[in-house]
Amino acid sequence: AQKHGTPVVAIMYFNNNAFTKEARELDGLSKGVPDFLITEMSRNPNIRVVERDQIQKLVDEGKLTTAGLVDRETAVRVGKLLGAGHMIFGGFMADPKGNFRIDARAVDVETGEIEYTERVQDKSDNIMTLIGQLAEKLNTGMKLPAPARRTGSAEPAMAPSTPPAAATAVASNAQKAFGAATTTTKLPMRYAVMYGKALDMQDRKEYGRAAELFSAVLKDFPEFGPAQQHSKRVQ
Repeated sequence: AQKHGTPVVAIMYFNNNAFTKEARELDGLSKGVPDFLITEMSRNPNIRVVERDQIQKLVDEGKLTTAGLVDRETAVRVGKLLGAGHMIFGGFMADPKGNFRIDARAVDVETGEIEYTERVQDKSDNIMTLIGQLAEKLNTGMKLPAPARRTGSAEPAMAPSTPPAAATAVASNAQKAFGAATTTTKLPMRYAVMYGKALDMQDRKEYGRAAELFSAVLKDFPEFGPAQQHSKRVQ
């Protein structure tokens, strides 16, 4: 897909495949995990990553449901709506021993074929490290352009191309918007879940509740860029 120009990547909401008694408490990560992954993958200036808002817009318009499992066919259909060449979808799982696993699949929207699968796992409180590892593995495994290496204070070169009209809202500037890299932030599972729930409240237009949750994250992790950005939006 997209053999010419900058590759456009979109990331679906992830399925909660946890089987513990508290599984439903992790539902916030269905939006949290892809949001973290969008931020991480957007650090590569040679690809364009569709903003999460564009996925949510399809949900709001009834073109995508959050009920049920996301499969390859759904990913391809949504990819075409977004003008993306690559779609990433998957799920996560936690066990009673405090382990956490993320499974991701990437599909080529043009051919409909699965182009790469990856799995990362660690202790639950290392979720942000896992996200960073997954982003790097996906970038390599999907054969996306490698991030430009910085030399001195020079900015990495941007690929000279224009994204499809349907993908005009992309997260190529997420690095500036979100500040410090998420992988440098030790965000325990409890706060990652809280952040994901805040995103869901924001999507439901329950801005008061969303603001409370974002503030709770920032109280203990004031440098967490994504929460800073979203907190301003719901004030």
